[in-house]
Amino acid sequence: MHFSLILAAAAAGALALPSSVYVTHESIGGERNRWKRSARVDEDAIIPLRIGLAQRNLHTGYDRLMEVAHPSSKKFGKHLSPEEVHEIFAPHEETSAAVREWLHSAGIKAEDVMHFENKGWLGVDLPVKDAERLFATQYYEHENVKGEVRLGCDEYSVPGHLVEHIDYITPGVRLSAPMRKRAVQKRDGSDFGGWKPGPGHHGPPHFPPGHYGPWHKPPGAGQLPAELQDCARNFTPPCYRAIYNIPNAYEKGWNVSGNSLGLYESGDTYSQEDLNLFYKSYAPYIPAGTAPIPAFIDGAQAPVPAASEDNTGESDIDLAITISLIYPQTVTLYQTDDRPQSDAELEGELEGFLNTFLDALDGSYCNYTAYGITGDTPGIDAQYPDPAPGGYKGPKMCGTYKPTKVISGSYGEAEADLPQKYTQRQCNEFMKLGLQGHSIFFSSSDYGVASYPGDVTPSGCLSGSGQNQTIYNPDYPANCPYLTAVGATQLNPDQTIKDPESAMQTPLGPGPLQYFASAGGFSNYFSAPSYQKKAVSSYFSNNDPGHPYYTANADASNVGADGGIYNRAGRGYPDVSANGANFRMYNNLTDEHWFGTSLAAPLWAAVATLINEERTLAGKGPIGFVNPTLYAHPWALTDIKNGSNPNCGSSGFEAVEGWDPVTGLGTPNYPKLIDLYLRLP
Repeated sequence: MHFSLILAAAAAGALALPSSVYVTHESIGGERNRWKRSARVDEDAIIPLRIGLAQRNLHTGYDRLMEVAHPSSKKFGKHLSPEEVHEIFAPHEETSAAVREWLHSAGIKAEDVMHFENKGWLGVDLPVKDAERLFATQYYEHENVKGEVRLGCDEYSVPGHLVEHIDYITPGVRLSAPMRKRAVQKRDGSDFGGWKPGPGHHGPPHFPPGHYGPWHKPPGAGQLPAELQDCARNFTPPCYRAIYNIPNAYEKGWNVSGNSLGLYESGDTYSQEDLNLFYKSYAPYIPAGTAPIPAFIDGAQAPVPAASEDNTGESDIDLAITISLIYPQTVTLYQTDDRPQSDAELEGELEGFLNTFLDALDGSYCNYTAYGITGDTPGIDAQYPDPAPGGYKGPKMCGTYKPTKVISGSYGEAEADLPQKYTQRQCNEFMKLGLQGHSIFFSSSDYGVASYPGDVTPSGCLSGSGQNQTIYNPDYPANCPYLTAVGATQLNPDQTIKDPESAMQTPLGPGPLQYFASAGGFSNYFSAPSYQKKAVSSYFSNNDPGHPYYTANADASNVGADGGIYNRAGRGYPDVSANGANFRMYNNLTDEHWFGTSLAAPLWAAVATLINEERTLAGKGPIGFVNPTLYAHPWALTDIKNGSNPNCGSSGFEAVEGWDPVTGLGTPNYPKLIDLYLRLP
């Protein structure tokens, strides 16, 4: 039985298509993750079709960003206002007119075409048979292991003269929101090769303090203050300050207005009880009850009791690291999505994330719809108002909050989970934030050259071109060239803060992957930006990993070609790194050791915030997008030359002299960084 869409009826007459040469606009380029195609959709079912209009001047975005972010530019630091950025990239009226004319020539009445509030979308309700003719495609039902049904197609085409005007359509390669079926047959994991999808977001691993056994003082530890003698296995705020020469903001009293640090959180919620225990044990200069400034998005709530199942550690860690290093400066918490939508993201039922967060920061990024379907990409993103019990019933927040100058996120997923155009649209939003002077840091992920186990495949590695789970699986949003991807390092057990760090890596128990390690590699969706090409070229020239590779084509449909296991031409990540091992933090009132790049991204955000504090006091503006400056001045970081990030049945990449896809350019050296940034305008 086919599903039935209950919507206002649209004109059901057959479309008279205009004569035009059609070209493929978007295709899935392989099998869908977690969704199995089944029956054709009933041709008379009415679907809410949305056409995303291409924004103007996106091809100029990179050059515009380099004008304000590259240290050699005369316009360095001369960031734009939100209004200026919106005016540059808003869809041109000619774009809307061209698509409208095409729809009209196909027999669709002008009054049936909706133009949404941000003018970025056109919409029309059509019978499936007409939508299929309009886009030269076929719509199918897609089911997951829970029996949920969504609508979509494997590829679609548009007239050649409209390619530059249409961003993408939905439903299309992006599946629709869940649809009601008259009868649904439940499936188990056998249809997906025997595996069941893992959660969409994962908290960093943690262990009790006693798991190491007896402590033996490392050589040279006796010459260090007591609080710094055991940083190799008990990393605390004093360890961060000592190893990276970070100034004590509390002692200096830095608290410049407008320099609050922003944290993106979703699917996990902090506990004030845990934070208070952390302050008491490891940051006694911070008063109990010190909490972030709430900036809650679309029904999100915080904090929760320490014993809550919603408190899994990620938010606790991000807040502990940032508050302890920048206090008395504040942290702003962008807690995102109501509980039902957060649960859906956590369980992998919604593969997208970040869009509702970006909507709340930039009203022009929002896309309003009609007929009870409101959101960004139905079936991928959270939808508001949320009809679920306990869901947020208000309209989606659009432009509600002003973004902080520095934002950190410790979340990600496999690049292959999301359609390429979806990630490109989101990545362009980070470019726009960079134009406005914002610094964005995201963790690079934690499974070396793989993604999370169960993400795309049981091992988290890609298959294709005759290969079975041996192709490296890049992470998103770390692959976006308009933000700073942060890998992780560690001190080995016999080392002190005076010794060089290595790439973070710890063996895992029995399972599809062998190592928990700093993630890095090369994107299949994004090419290497010019600011890093010299560093990446040097890496391949001097330290070629020796693995077979391929060059991904524009739509990433040839992943694994010629026996290759990574894309040699892709955007390399991470950009930088910081310690991500043995951080002491309370969760559920229990003091434990925590690991992962989730620790490293907020550390870099704290460093950027302190640099902004000093620049503000010197009469200068925020540092903004940091990548061009750091790649042009690698001497301001400490190079990491030991360790690797294996998985996918291979040794992965190695940390070597210079930039590498394990630890990037290296860890922060605060005195050198502040010297660099105080010399820049």
